[in-house]
Amino acid sequence: MRVDELPDWLPDWCVDQFGDEPVGVLFEARSISAVFGLRLARGREVVVKAREDDGRAASCVAAQAQLAQRGFPCARPLTPVVAVGALAVHAEESLPGGEILRGDTPSVARRYAAVFARLMAELADVQVEPPLPNPRWSRWDHTDSGLWPKIDFLDERDQSVVPQFVVEMAERVRKRLLATNLPCVLGHADFEAQNLRWRDGEVWAVHDFDSLGWQPEAALVGAASGAFANDPPPSLVPVASSAAFLDAYQEHRGRAFTAEELEIAWAASLWTAVHNARWEALHGDAPISLDAVREQAAERLRKANA
Repeated sequence: MRVDELPDWLPDWCVDQFGDEPVGVLFEARSISAVFGLRLARGREVVVKAREDDGRAASCVAAQAQLAQRGFPCARPLTPVVAVGALAVHAEESLPGGEILRGDTPSVARRYAAVFARLMAELADVQVEPPLPNPRWSRWDHTDSGLWPKIDFLDERDQSVVPQFVVEMAERVRKRLLATNLPCVLGHADFEAQNLRWRDGEVWAVHDFDSLGWQPEAALVGAASGAFANDPPPSLVPVASSAAFLDAYQEHRGRAFTAEELEIAWAASLWTAVHNARWEALHGDAPISLDAVREQAAERLRKANA
């Protein structure tokens, strides 16, 4: 992408926030958010993120700023969240480098669990308004009618292509999750390999704090235990690896989960996968998550008492 291909609002936004205009595009990425790595005229490199303003961004950025100030390995926000039309926009420092740690074995799971435990311990002391609604892939706690959270671009597709067993698994998982009265806490709801970078065997950066959530700790941990290896396309790690993640997390946090928490963790480990299986069916994608759900659902449901 060239500078003259940036969104019309972006150069002026940089001038307003930094007193400097972009002269180079380091990278561009688009998913739920549009992310632009920019080099400004005086040589500074920044990352600008823009997403639909759903009310979550200010809390997420405030939490990220507190973590960065404490020395947690994440990019430091450089601006507050600014409304640009219907968008919520902010900038953070560029934190390049590092590599993705790939693999879904129990040993890799334990390494990711150690980072997640450290992150959750730090977030326990962060004071922000809950970033609600939760990210759409983890929004089993929605109040919309029906099984799935309202997502227009998915809902408008032919739902009959979603296999019935996926729907049934989702119903059982969601019923179990909604039955808990565990308190909600702040946590990372998209803790996946694609959002972390490692250097010399240590975590270098945790990214995507736009995806903070407000759910029971066990649900956040459980979701991470099933999805930590995701580097598109997403799947579901082996049951033994989720078990290793959960064990290591409890060890690093210095507290054993109750029977209720373990059931919620196992239920949550399956929700993201059924969301992804539905996505695959609706888009005609290869059935990677769908096949994993078919293979593993019975054991995970048993552990979830669902």
